[in-house]
Formats: sequence, structure tokens, C-alpha cells
Amino acid sequence: MWFPNSYVDSLRGRRLSCYPVNQTGDNTPKSSSKQTVAIIPARYASTRLPGKALIEINGKPMVCWVAERAQAARNVNRVIVATDSQEIVDAVISHGFEARLTDPNHTSGTDRVAEVAATIPDAEIIVNVQGDEPMIAPETIERAVDTMAYEMSKSNGAGIVTTCEPIESLDELLNFNLVKVVIDDDGNAVYFSRSPIPFPWDGTKRYGEPEAALMAEPELFKFFHKHTGLYVYRRDVLMEFTGWPPAKLEMIEALEQLRALAHGVKIKVVEACSSSIGVDTAEDLELAKVQMAQSV
Repeated sequence: MWFPNSYVDSLRGRRLSCYPVNQTGDNTPKSSSKQTVAIIPARYASTRLPGKALIEINGKPMVCWVAERAQAARNVNRVIVATDSQEIVDAVISHGFEARLTDPNHTSGTDRVAEVAATIPDAEIIVNVQGDEPMIAPETIERAVDTMAYEMSKSNGAGIVTTCEPIESLDELLNFNLVKVVIDDDGNAVYFSRSPIPFPWDGTKRYGEPEAALMAEPELFKFFHKHTGLYVYRRDVLMEFTGWPPAKLEMIEALEQLRALAHGVKIKVVEACSSSIGVDTAEDLELAKVQMAQSV
């Protein structure tokens, strides 16, 4: 069986680090001069953590930590929290950030982001920062925005830029809640899946089973990437995206980004500058609290 859940994994300890984006020519932009707006979708209802946007972490609502991180990105001109809750609006404004009340019937955060973006016609780059990522690094946002600005300078550039982190253990690889992305030699997404892809065929031939190959040759983990939830859109792509019906593979995997690939949108993938925690469970919340307290 491919990756049995009972198999003991090992950590490889690869480290994330920031580096200049696309340093391949003199015309490569070092920072974006385009009008960039970061929009943070935050709905009040949550199956596993109701009202999680307002859960306090070290004295501040989680969504406000996200807004603070986004505001610290040097190439983001404006930060807006988009929500279906007046309570979230009030909390965000009381902490000095901008918030908009949006249609409560939206089925995704992307639709919520697009509603707000539609009211800002001069926004050329739209950043969708997940409201449950209180530890996202401003440098990661900067890198993704710079990459989008560079892609927009090309005739056949990407319409979306997203981020990834290394996968460092079999536990992560087997976790269906962690989305994997396969990236081609040019840094573009080929496919996103909840399954552990790509399959390490050569290593499996050497050791008989894929898990045995990964334990014997941990360098094979370099072929696996965990997708993280930051999206940077070219404005026109975002507006078109929300008008398309769900794609077949999108519905099978429950992964919205597959809709873009189905419509031929190129998605550039850049590595995050540091690891972040998406807070979906009580356990995630406690881990985030501990790590953020240690970083103060």
C-alpha cells in the first residue's frame, strides 16, 4: 500500500529561507510598483472552530494578527478584512484596520475577496491572505507580490502566484488536509492534490515500497511540496475565476485552485520564507499560541 498510516516517519529538518525573487536578469523587478491590495477573507462560521477569526492569541484577535502581517509587507498598499460578520468588522476596526461587510451567501473566501476587489478599480494585484494564518511572514507576501509583478511584465506570465513549503515527514505526506502541489521545471504548478504526489518510482524499484525508499533516501522528500494558502491574483484573472463554474477535478479533490488550471491559467509557485500554521483545529490554535508567544 502507498504510504500506510502506521509507518513511522522521520524529520529531515529542511529550513526555509528568503532569497531574492527571479534574479535572472537586469530587468527583473526587485519590488512591485503596481497598486497592490491584500484582502483577508474571514467568515464567522467555522465547522471546527466557530468564530475563530475572533479567537484571541496573545491579546489580539487572530484575524488582526493576519492583517498586521499583511500590512508589514513593503509592497502591499492597502489591507482589508472581508467578512460576513459585523462583530468581526467592529473588532478589526477597533484594532485600527480596514474591514468590509460582504455577502453572507458566498461559498468561498475567493468570492468574498473578489466582491471587495471589484470596488477597487485601481488595484492591479490582489492578494488573498487566509484569515487563519496568524504567523504568515510579511516576507512571504512580498516575495509572492514581487513574483506577480514580474509575471505581469511578461507576455505569457502567470495569472496567479501561490506559495509552498517543504514536506519533511511521512505524516505530512499522508495528511489529506495538507494539499500537495507538483511543480514543473519552470516553477509552475502542474497539479494540486490531497494525495501524496508525485510517486517516487525509481526509489520504489530500489527498495520495494515507496515508504521504504523515503526512509532510506530522505533526499527524495525534495520532490514533494506542501501548498500553502496564499494567493496573488492578476486582477482580471480573479474576476474571471469567480465567474467560472466549478471544474470536475476541483469537485473531486475539493480544491478550488484546480478550476484555474482547468481553464489554462498558469500558476507560479514560490517557496515561503518561513513556515506558517493554518489554524483549523484546537490543536493548531494551541501550537500557534505557543510559537507566537516564543517569538515575542
